[in-house]
Amino acid sequence: MFKLPFKLALLVLAAVSAGILWQQTQLLVLALTRIDPLPDARAMLAEERYAEAADYLSFFMDYEYVNQNSEAQSLYQEISSKRESWGYQLNKLGEGLLSGTSDETIGKVAGVATDFFVIGDIRDLAEQGVNLAQGEEVDEILVALATLGVVASTAQVASGAGTVATGGVAAPSVVGSTVVKSGLIALKTAKKLGKLPPWLGKAIVKTAKTAKQSKSFGALTDFLSDVNTLANTRGGFKLIGNAENAADLRRMAKFADAFGSHSATIYHIGGGVAVDVAQRSEKLGNETIKLATTFGQGGLKLLDNVGALKFTKFVSRGTKIAYKGDFFDLLVKLLLMVPTWLLYFFVIFGAVVWIPRRMFSALGRQLYHGSQKPSKVINSPKAT
Repeated sequence: MFKLPFKLALLVLAAVSAGILWQQTQLLVLALTRIDPLPDARAMLAEERYAEAADYLSFFMDYEYVNQNSEAQSLYQEISSKRESWGYQLNKLGEGLLSGTSDETIGKVAGVATDFFVIGDIRDLAEQGVNLAQGEEVDEILVALATLGVVASTAQVASGAGTVATGGVAAPSVVGSTVVKSGLIALKTAKKLGKLPPWLGKAIVKTAKTAKQSKSFGALTDFLSDVNTLANTRGGFKLIGNAENAADLRRMAKFADAFGSHSATIYHIGGGVAVDVAQRSEKLGNETIKLATTFGQGGLKLLDNVGALKFTKFVSRGTKIAYKGDFFDLLVKLLLMVPTWLLYFFVIFGAVVWIPRRMFSALGRQLYHGSQKPSKVINSPKAT
């Protein structure tokens, strides 16, 4: 029925299709491209975002394809030297004392210290009071946070006095008021950095209106634990800013808790996909998620689809395949563009063409004779 050259061509096509179906996951891994962190790190350095550049590059320095690169080593050393200089450290200290915000540890500590001792709250209330007197716009959220900060500081003092008077019985209340205070400081920092989402701002203003009389922080208390987790994570304020509601804030906090100092970089690369995958970090493994992140969002999606074991195995196998140039990448991507249904069609059609016709005839006769056999009638026993 079919000529030999056509049958041979179809056999090859069927074999290739079967190979693609069999090694589809491996091909998906080979189609991924690992991220080169140097362009983004240099851009951050040019904008003097030294802390962010250091965090970003240090994430990739855990992987051989970057840490063996002399350019990456040189750039990382340049960033580290700048951050360790006295001038830079003093500048960040002043930044924390004057504005209450900083992207470096020394500035953060200074900013938190001023707010813990009410100095920051008084400073912010005074600034907004001056704005009001001069007819300028008053930031109601910042006023609300400063007001809540004063209430929380009063609660801290009262709790501390109770602890002394009762020989430690009131210690839990001290802890509770300290958590509230640190959470409020974090929210104030988020506001100043422009990372406070609108829904959280509304909750703060609403709470401040009743807190003076009730001495209670209401529903806001439920958010503060997650806010503290994010605030204590480098880059966590960006995550706070992207939370769309309380449930989303909880997911962000779980993500930050799992990946710590690498959270900001993983989020920078993977966005919402990374947060979604991180919710299954107990099953997928933190190190595997970090490895997938070096391949971008595509790597994270593939990991989520095939699981940690397959992903790690195929990535390991893929790194051992030596190839150069764009032709191989193009070929892999073209193979993956072929629809799965078409691959199955070629496999089945190839099998049909190459299976001897007498086998089909024998199978047809069997089916025919089987359908012609009279069905046995089972007579039910007669009633006695």
